Amino acid sequence: MDSVELLPVGRRVAYWRGRRKLSQQMFADRLGKSKSWVDKVERGVRSLDRLSTLQEIARVLRIDTAALLGGNTAPADATHRAEGVDRIRAALSRYEIPLGVPAGLRPASPVERMLREVGHAWTTFQYARYQQMIDMAPELLINAQRTYARAPVTGRTPLVEAYRITAALLVKLGDAELAWLATDRAMLAATGDRDLVTAAAVQLGQVLRMSGRTREAKSVMLAAAYRIAPPEIESGTPAELSLCGTLLIQAALAAAQHGNEPAATELIDEAASMAERVGDGRDHHHTGFGPTAVALARTAAAVECGDARAAIAWHEKATKRPGWRWLPPEHRAAHLLDVARAYLHADDATSAARALIEAERTAPAEIRHRPAARGVLAEIARDPRAPTRVTRLAVSLGVG
Repeated sequence: MDSVELLPVGRRVAYWRGRRKLSQQMFADRLGKSKSWVDKVERGVRSLDRLSTLQEIARVLRIDTAALLGGNTAPADATHRAEGVDRIRAALSRYEIPLGVPAGLRPASPVERMLREVGHAWTTFQYARYQQMIDMAPELLINAQRTYARAPVTGRTPLVEAYRITAALLVKLGDAELAWLATDRAMLAATGDRDLVTAAAVQLGQVLRMSGRTREAKSVMLAAAYRIAPPEIESGTPAELSLCGTLLIQAALAAAQHGNEPAATELIDEAASMAERVGDGRDHHHTGFGPTAVALARTAAAVECGDARAAIAWHEKATKRPGWRWLPPEHRAAHLLDVARAYLHADDATSAARALIEAERTAPAEIRHRPAARGVLAEIARDPRAPTRVTRLAVSLGVG
């Protein structure tokens, strides 16, 4: 079997056809194809680049579709991911701090160490190493909780950041309920610290939008944004402007989801004026806020409003900016998924496939772990114009 996986797809079809004791004519009849078509496929003269065709061949041969692609696929480890999320749920379910449960024999990490650990977690997330983050998050949460219990003043920041990064990860994984719990913990832990509350509100906006609560999202985001907004833009620090601008973008995207395009445009314009003061290449409070991030937000808002042509135009402008290459892989790949959706709305499956392939090349986990991305992949793969790479990716992930 190991040697079979090294064969081209057509040869694998021939191998399995032989295993099922089917002649080329019998196989062709069951597929509703000609014997000549089967012969060309098995000799590699004709490529198999449609997901529906691969699925039909697999059905006739009584094998899993992924077996036809063998070593060319990288199946998603869904079981490992689910087990990791369960461990995160268990870590979030601990109430040691309010109950005053002793930390046990394991000592609490020093605050300085915890700050380094959450910083490393943010870097891991921004490079879209989601499986690594899934594995890291439970221990990160437990350690941050213990540190806070021992040092409630200085340990607050790493605790809030641990909850924030966990919430951001769970949003990616599509677990709205658990993301909400992590965000709620972050907001509670941050209470009393204006900057930490505002930073945690970024994830709150993501969770509210993910849950379809667009009106609440817009209202809460605006309240949080104007709480930290300086009296004049010129007097604001880059960190303040980054938080305020990011929250305005969250509010704008909520407005766009709700179908209020004028409000979305107005809010993004307001964020853009702040972004010019901050500049690109910054990452205050892990927001990645800057002029390029605002330009990408215009694409996302246009997609939500159903204006595919505008979304594509904004995308083309944004990716020509120098700041595009300074954004972390996670941000760029997420944007490319928005662009793929825009191309699908414009009935341009070929360009949608190119955007998806570029997203997968930039951050493979963005495609493999995000339910939203898998939905886009499935839609593209069903199109007869989809390239072979997209079809194989869809098969390897079990979507389509």
